[in-house]
Amino acid sequence: MLPEPLKPLEDLARNLCWYWNEPTKELFRAMDPALWEATGQDPRKLLSRIDARRLTALAADARFTRKVEQARRDLEDYLTGDRWYQRFAAENEGAPERIAYFSAEFGVAEVLPQYSGGLGILAGDHLKAASDSGIPIIGVGLFYQHGYFRQSLDAQGWQQERYPMLAPLDLPLTLLRDADDQPVTVEVPLRQETYRAQIWVANVGRVPLLLLDSIVDGNSDAAKAVTDRLYGGGVDHRLAQEVLLGIGGVRALRAYCRITGEPSPTVYHANEGHAGFLGLERIREYMNDGIDVDTAVERTRAGSLFTTHTPVPAGIDRFPRDLVADQFRNFGPLPLDRIMAFGTEDYVGGDRGVFNMAVLGFRLGQRANGVSELHGEVSRQMFQGLWPSFDVSEVPIGSVTNGVHHRTWIHPDLLELLATPTSDSDTVIDGYDWSGLDRVDDTTIWSLKQRMRGGLVRMARERLAASLKARGLSGNSEWVERALDPNILTFGFARRAASYKRLTLMLRDPERLKRLLNDPERPIQIVIAGKAHPADNIGKGLIQEMVRFADAADVRERLVFLPDYDMSLARPLYPGCDVWINNPLRPQEACGTSGMKAAMNGAANLSVRDGWWDEWYDPKFGWEIPSVENVASADQRDAQEAAALYDIIENEIVPRFYTRDANGLPTAWIAMIRDIMSGLTPKILASRMVREYTETMYLPTARSSAKMTEAGAAAETAAWKQRIRTAWPQVNVSRVEGLDAGSRALGSELSLNAVVRLGELTPDDVEVQMVLGMVDDDDELHEIVIHPALAGDRVDGGVRYSAVIPLESAGSVGVTCRVVPKRDGLATIAEMGLATVSTD
Repeated sequence: MLPEPLKPLEDLARNLCWYWNEPTKELFRAMDPALWEATGQDPRKLLSRIDARRLTALAADARFTRKVEQARRDLEDYLTGDRWYQRFAAENEGAPERIAYFSAEFGVAEVLPQYSGGLGILAGDHLKAASDSGIPIIGVGLFYQHGYFRQSLDAQGWQQERYPMLAPLDLPLTLLRDADDQPVTVEVPLRQETYRAQIWVANVGRVPLLLLDSIVDGNSDAAKAVTDRLYGGGVDHRLAQEVLLGIGGVRALRAYCRITGEPSPTVYHANEGHAGFLGLERIREYMNDGIDVDTAVERTRAGSLFTTHTPVPAGIDRFPRDLVADQFRNFGPLPLDRIMAFGTEDYVGGDRGVFNMAVLGFRLGQRANGVSELHGEVSRQMFQGLWPSFDVSEVPIGSVTNGVHHRTWIHPDLLELLATPTSDSDTVIDGYDWSGLDRVDDTTIWSLKQRMRGGLVRMARERLAASLKARGLSGNSEWVERALDPNILTFGFARRAASYKRLTLMLRDPERLKRLLNDPERPIQIVIAGKAHPADNIGKGLIQEMVRFADAADVRERLVFLPDYDMSLARPLYPGCDVWINNPLRPQEACGTSGMKAAMNGAANLSVRDGWWDEWYDPKFGWEIPSVENVASADQRDAQEAAALYDIIENEIVPRFYTRDANGLPTAWIAMIRDIMSGLTPKILASRMVREYTETMYLPTARSSAKMTEAGAAAETAAWKQRIRTAWPQVNVSRVEGLDAGSRALGSELSLNAVVRLGELTPDDVEVQMVLGMVDDDDELHEIVIHPALAGDRVDGGVRYSAVIPLESAGSVGVTCRVVPKRDGLATIAEMGLATVSTD
């Protein structure tokens, strides 16, 4: 029990916004610095273990209690004061009151280890940035009893996994209870049984995060095992987790809103396909209220959006159809055949024997996006089969490029240099002036970078010593105290050890790498970390190859592999690096936010132009590793790209870092740090990301959802779509005049006419378009431009449409006539996937 003057510390520890609030963190640290470190910097554990005499002394310390009261007031202001969203909602009619954000993992803080890597860290940053901006999100996920695995290495460098038990009561979680103080549970179907899941709530600033837990008395062993570990088990286990996340998650939302009085969400955001089943539950809810299935689908789709993070087909969850059918056989009143159709790959090249979770996400989400501009392009190509009558550029998958939460990832001393709460500069965003280093002298900047690098070196030595001890190799470890050097050019490489990320590309020419590491005058050093999925023996082999190289006596002081990559390792790693390496096989990196976190700390990127780096690359921010995508041999491609990597390091990066002025300062390098902070960091902020989601995705989704709740709107839309689908085979373009466009002069005009037979449809049901584009060698159109045609008189059983089109580019121009469904409320012309094209 805390003394009365210290009571606010309980609330401060209960809300995870202490994690990105440096003054509050310092308050806890000051209570007992040694215990703070011993408890893993967890304020709840600190308060439960601190000596009572120390609490008495702190309660009598007027200066400390004033800081406690100030922190309490700051938290209250943070939770209740107006933020960006309050202004946005006031200016935009129909802004959503609540948004549900579903994700299989959330990386909010290391004290809540419910994440494996980039997807979870992104989801955690999404919640934190939404909280900072006042965006009314509710997070929905699962509570995994063992979290993700903890990684260690054996003597041979092979990855070992262990799964420590997590006790929810020891974590910053509160069990959701009803008015009678009883735990709230929801029922969830698991194949041939129904089980219960309880709901833990984490406070992420303003954002409640609901985590479902199936370890409940009365459940079968199979049911309890559903939430045992993140991404563990086989396909049955994965399906059971995704059913709990989607179906159970919606039911948990309903219980939470009923108990707290919060408004029910009108926007549902599925972060990856893991959460796709939430759409089935929402359809079922509507049908239980007496709404027919087609109308229920329209209402569900209108309020749903789907974000894909997967740039390769192999990364998509695809379940055997029989397994899915068995799971949902009794999911009435939603018919099983409709459920199965939502996830069927019924397109050219698809596998009809599987149920595709990404396809489910696209079919039940009216809006969808990738996580960088390039990933949006890749996704449109991957999933064009769902919209076969449309050009790749028209596939309705947009993009919102990921961002990272600056108050989590920027070194606090660097952030302090940028804090200018009174500045009205146009570079001030979220209370920080990102061009603030322009006012800071070179010596200060370089001294800070040296301290940040020193922090990385201390952390790396501690972890390296612990790893050697765990591997049974500590008998000859005196060299660890010489490992790394805070004055040497430092590279970082840390990510999941998937094959396409090419962890070992830098080992392609080991002798050349050794020369770079051990140069007597201008050496480099590299800090490496990463985990392989427990079932990925290829990834484990890559880690072993890297560890064996790092173990060698002639490199071990300059290249280290640090096991158990997590947030506690990452936070000092990014600030301590001068250059961040990323060398995936382009375009297989959806975004790659680790490079953003490094850049946010003034590090240059040395990366293949993939993910976000393709979008925002600039020589002022780092270097491009050329991607040799036209080489048939993978081995040859690796050889050429590795050679380019070495060349850039040796001939460009090393000279810039080690060229010093009369005061010993690398002025050109410091100038690059300034450019990165002022020119790049504002783009990669998670606040930019969540506000872009709000403006381009959440607001239109909320408006669509509201429209579908108007009397009869959803039923009318469903009936109209059914009428269109039934009558569409009758639609054809019977005659076109003016299609012999050929090569026309710039500025000339095309006069086009077409006769379109609509069958049972009317001109109000369709839009007739003249589609222009450049013609390639295969007679395909590219860079298309659409010109709506105007309806005229009836002729030959059809309607004559015409358009006069100015040519805005010279060369060989192709033209086709296309008919598509048209109705207010369709998000895009491709929404229904229907189009009839002239055959002339």
